[in-house]
Amino acid sequence: MKLLSGKTALVTGASRGIGYAIAQKFAEQGANVAFTYLSSVEKGETLEKELGEYGIKAKGYRSDASDFSAAEQLINSVVADLGSLDILINNAGITQDTLLMRMNEEMWDKVIDVNLKSVYNTVKAALRTFLKQKSGSIINLTSVVGIKGNAGQANYAASKAGIIGFTKSVALELGSRNIRSNAIAPGFIETEMTDKLDEKTVQSWRDAIPLKRGGSPDDVADCALFLASDMSTYITGQVLQVDGGMLT
Repeated sequence: MKLLSGKTALVTGASRGIGYAIAQKFAEQGANVAFTYLSSVEKGETLEKELGEYGIKAKGYRSDASDFSAAEQLINSVVADLGSLDILINNAGITQDTLLMRMNEEMWDKVIDVNLKSVYNTVKAALRTFLKQKSGSIINLTSVVGIKGNAGQANYAASKAGIIGFTKSVALELGSRNIRSNAIAPGFIETEMTDKLDEKTVQSWRDAIPLKRGGSPDDVADCALFLASDMSTYITGQVLQVDGGMLT
């Protein structure tokens, strides 16, 4: 028996990196998978075909979750097209890094809207479905930066810290309805973005981690699978750090 057989999941920002790994892992474990992309249209179309090869229903949506009405339309479309929604993964996010003295209002607002407001938008839109069926697992991707902060990332850190507070509040509000809300805080995860960085810099980051390596998108996807499955039915309001011991 696959861990997510009969369940439907929505993963935002799944055309690459962590979101891509989560979508693949969930399809492999029997879930019907809806996912969003914004700019990477070709990658989104390719992912839909790849997921379908697992014998599950898969559908990609070009959607901007930072837009409230678009998020509401997205949730409605997923339920209409796939028949249900059991798991919501908020993964979409951006960075616009610079020191606070150089950070303009647009850079602040954009990161807050895409990273934090989108989480409110999708969870708010999914509530009707979750409350009606008296079940649901919400998993929000935050970051170790949201826990400890980081110079040059005041906007990103604020958005990710906000996700933690939101996740815990939702857990307290909706626990009595059998709706769980948890967050995952990845540390240094090696993706296409880190491949472009200087190898010496990347190695110095690895050396500072107790497990002496960067994480992979699959490490985060495994954690998401646990929180989405019935193996974690008594876990809510938690932030699981997938960071190799970085913040220990």
